[in-house]
Amino acid sequence: MERIAEEILEQLQTEDAFSVEIMGRTIGISESVVVSWVVIGVVFIVCNILTAGMKVRNISRRQALAEFLVEKGENLVLGMVGEEGERYVPYLFSVLIYIGFSNCIGLFGFKPPTKDMNVTAALAIMSIILVQAAAIRKKNIGGWLKSFTKPVALVTPINILELGIKPLSLCMRLFGNVLGAFVIMELLKAIVPAVVPAVFSLYFDIFDGFLQAYVFVFLTGMYIKEALE
Repeated sequence: MERIAEEILEQLQTEDAFSVEIMGRTIGISESVVVSWVVIGVVFIVCNILTAGMKVRNISRRQALAEFLVEKGENLVLGMVGEEGERYVPYLFSVLIYIGFSNCIGLFGFKPPTKDMNVTAALAIMSIILVQAAAIRKKNIGGWLKSFTKPVALVTPINILELGIKPLSLCMRLFGNVLGAFVIMELLKAIVPAVVPAVFSLYFDIFDGFLQAYVFVFLTGMYIKEALE
């Protein structure tokens, strides 16, 4: 068991893939950043293949598939944020794709970037900044500041605390679920390395991976919808 624990701890560590020197300072580029680039590159290539040579009439099956996926994805996200939040659908849809593919990349021997708390924290902070920007755009600065005193001025400190609590909950929820799935899969690979891990991989690496992406985007969309009301 000690050997298994050591292997899992080793797998959980996020090391620098390489380093670069800028103005005399050495900056390390972590594995999670490199794998994120891989995910973004793969998604970019797939999108270019699906959208190459698009036409208005007599469309190809490839274009039909691309239009179907985009339409379904945008409708899914639009249902989360409502009609008023339509302008934020492209960003949320992009985040959904990124997190979903990042969670599934473990199937190809890579460490999921979302296993790094720095990545999940960055995603959470970006989401909350978007939520507050949406609120300011809708209510202006004065209305946004006034919203912290609602429903009564007594809860103002609690409403201010939510600015930090919401990104923290988004970060920890995504990180905890991805980390838990990763640990379970590593235990299964160490104890029963034959058929069982492959079966469970269908759940933890695929279904649960996209489920966690959906939950993250759903909560962000819900926060945006609340901010616009």
